[in-house]
Amino acid sequence: MTAAILPRRALLASAAGLPFLPRAAAAQPASDTFRVVTSQEINGLDPSRSGYVFARMQVVETLTGADDGGLPVPQLARAWTLSEDRLTWRFELRPDARFHDGTSVTAEAVAFCLDRARRQTGVLGNIPIESIAVEAGGIVIRTRRPFVSLTAFLAHYSTAILAPASFEGEAVRAVIGSGPYKVARLLAPQRLETERSDHWDGPPPAFARASYLAAGRGETRAAMAEGGQAEMVAQLAPETVERLRRNPRLDIRVQPIPRTRLIKLNCASPLFNDVRARRAVSLALDRAGMAAALLRSPASAATQMFPASMAEWHVPSLPPLRRDVAEARRLLGALGWQPGPDGLLVRDGAPFRFTLRTFSDRPELPGLATAMQAQLREVGIDMKVAVVNSGEIPAGHRDGTLEAALMARNFSLVPDPLGTLLQDYRPQGGDWGAMNWSSPALTALLEELGATADAAERAALRGRASTILQDELPVIPVSWFDLATAVSKRVGGLTVDPLEISYRVAGARWVS
Repeated sequence: MTAAILPRRALLASAAGLPFLPRAAAAQPASDTFRVVTSQEINGLDPSRSGYVFARMQVVETLTGADDGGLPVPQLARAWTLSEDRLTWRFELRPDARFHDGTSVTAEAVAFCLDRARRQTGVLGNIPIESIAVEAGGIVIRTRRPFVSLTAFLAHYSTAILAPASFEGEAVRAVIGSGPYKVARLLAPQRLETERSDHWDGPPPAFARASYLAAGRGETRAAMAEGGQAEMVAQLAPETVERLRRNPRLDIRVQPIPRTRLIKLNCASPLFNDVRARRAVSLALDRAGMAAALLRSPASAATQMFPASMAEWHVPSLPPLRRDVAEARRLLGALGWQPGPDGLLVRDGAPFRFTLRTFSDRPELPGLATAMQAQLREVGIDMKVAVVNSGEIPAGHRDGTLEAALMARNFSLVPDPLGTLLQDYRPQGGDWGAMNWSSPALTALLEELGATADAAERAALRGRASTILQDELPVIPVSWFDLATAVSKRVGGLTVDPLEISYRVAGARWVS
């Protein structure tokens, strides 16, 4: 299995999201700054915590990337091979790659970063890596058993490659990457300012500088787009999209992406430890009503975990999630829950009451939570809503205080959704996945899926995994996701990445 070696400048242009132009036709650099506004804060320097910001802003690179369909493409690795026994991967690095401090991107630096990432909590720790070594100037990764999705995992932001000068021991003290932009100023958690790197070995970006701003409120982001305060505004609230469409200075792009809004449940709770209770909660939800009224996208009502746009994982034959209040009440009654004088369910003197945590970084989530609160009350469930910092969801998972959470889960941070599933549904659960629930059958399926390259077998395994999640509902799908982005019409050449790996600023230019 070999990735073809492209002409060097064409390969670098592809890696950066740049058009491949002859030297004479290269765009003249603009002095202005390309400004990106989104919701996600910068939580630190370590790639495991905030690598998504530095990767999307093209400050750091990973060994491999992914195209819009999730297939691997070269990044720091310009080619790779897999041995006949599918246990040994060899990666050849771009020979002229330089870090922002001018030092060469060596195989030793890459191996250090990958080995460090493997020892941290993250995606590389979920796969059967035996060793990471430097051989003949390249990187050799050996696995204990075949794992055909390795290149997808190497595209995850937590595997970003930093210069040796970035570290004090194992701690990250500076983000010195190898992308077309370098860090000029970092004002965490809100702001990152970058400038064009003199050591980038590809075509120079048209913009000399780029900035990133985290603005938590959806209305604030929409106002910044309307006021011309940003060239790209991501994660627009559904209720602002139609208004922004009427702005002649903006191009509004809406596309389905591999992300699903979910309710995460503490399955050890007496409220949710029986699958019948989880099904009752699911049956109480009016997904169609919420999708139409709140999300302005009727087609986004989730009938299962994975949307139809994720064709390899979506199972058309699965009985769809639906609303059936009578069946929800029947299931709860079978578990001993009976209506009290106020209509709320009671069992052994205790009410069916819990708190659902959600956050406003995704501006539609609090509204959805409020609607679900009313829907659950129809079946006698008293759900409180707490709008908190998003970090309180994984923190509550770890300290055991979380009862339920409404969140949005991205299945493309690793371009193969297997990466997210291995992280979320391992036996010990995951911060953004199952809590106090595990399935030996699902664990075995996911392990087998990582090992086989046969297309028909992989399809069957994916279908069985999706069926287990639908039957057991350790998390409850609510709606699929449309990514809405506002782009200034002053900008050309900018495409929106459906996998949310990069903002592709380096490929854009001024058109007016």
